[in-house]
Amino acid sequence: MSLLKFRSFDPRIFLVGLIAGMAFGLMEMIIEAVIGRGFWSPLRYIASVFTLGKDTDPSFSLIPVIVGLMGHMINSIILGMVFALVISRITSTPAGLAVAGMAYAAGVFVAMWYVILPIIDPAMKLVNGPGFFVSHLMYGLILGLGVSLVHGQAGATRVAAGA
Repeated sequence: MSLLKFRSFDPRIFLVGLIAGMAFGLMEMIIEAVIGRGFWSPLRYIASVFTLGKDTDPSFSLIPVIVGLMGHMINSIILGMVFALVISRITSTPAGLAVAGMAYAAGVFVAMWYVILPIIDPAMKLVNGPGFFVSHLMYGLILGLGVSLVHGQAGATRVAAGA
């Protein structure tokens, strides 16, 4: 059997990306609140992509918070789908997928922090860097375990159906 196994896309991966993204976002918001930058600041900073980093007010404002939340969740789902379709072909064990998810998320952090954010959303660089990194690791852990759960359930369903 090939190291890279074919996996069909399971729509439950959308939910896995959504849940991992929610955990990431909540953790990041709590970190920013605890260190005094404001609970809403990460979402406001995400939304500032449309103002080229000029809107850095960390207080609650409905439209920027909704825009930031939408941007964050779309990214979480897309990155979750990429992980499930590409990276999860390397390993299928829960531990392997958890480690792979964390490594993937660490790579996403490096790309975001050092390349993408300085260009498209410099306000996001106002978040606490180490906290942002740990939040990425949590996203990857939950993503890897969630993908493992979905793949395991799909395999069990195929076995039960006699496929």
